[in-house]
Amino acid sequence: MFIDHLGAFLVAITLLTLTPGLDTAVVIRNTTRGGFRDGCVSSLGICSGLFVHATFSAIGISAILMQSAELFQVVKWVGAIYLVWLGINSLRATLSGEKGLKVDVSSKGQVSSKRSFREGFLSNVLNPKTAVFYLAFLPQFIDPQSSVVYQSLAMAGIHFVIAMLWQCSLAAALGYATNLLKSANFLRWMEGTTGVILVALGMALFMEDPPTSL
Repeated sequence: MFIDHLGAFLVAITLLTLTPGLDTAVVIRNTTRGGFRDGCVSSLGICSGLFVHATFSAIGISAILMQSAELFQVVKWVGAIYLVWLGINSLRATLSGEKGLKVDVSSKGQVSSKRSFREGFLSNVLNPKTAVFYLAFLPQFIDPQSSVVYQSLAMAGIHFVIAMLWQCSLAAALGYATNLLKSANFLRWMEGTTGVILVALGMALFMEDPPTSL
């Protein structure tokens, strides 16, 4: 298998994609501004940015693998702890009762596809949270004996498909989606679900026996 723990990866990346955040806000805002096409083109820009993060992550992982298997394992442990930390933060947000997602809605008008793509792409590429997440998340599913770049781009490709389907669906159902994502109850439910999954995944990966060799 080209990705270690493929099932766990699919569950985690799907839940994280569905959790409201900056990307969701950009898609909803631009859909409201320019219609379904604007939202989908913005989503295409956002999802294209994932390959940038995957490439930089692969470069870093490859450099670590050239040093030693032990250092790679340390990186995986740090990443697993980071996932647990993200999960705990999600659970804390759930318990504190945070409000729904804030979306800046402007009047609808004609917007160029180039502008929509650029806004989506830059919002993702320049988001430090996405960069840190990819650096912590992807190593958990990398097989050191196979091409790191191939595996990283493959995982970004899977993330690309899932995110495009979800975000374009939001754009198609804007009225319902906007009300749903502004619901504090729905946001707390998503935060809580994601938090539990991340904590469980991080703990399982941290407790996993390290490989004996590369």
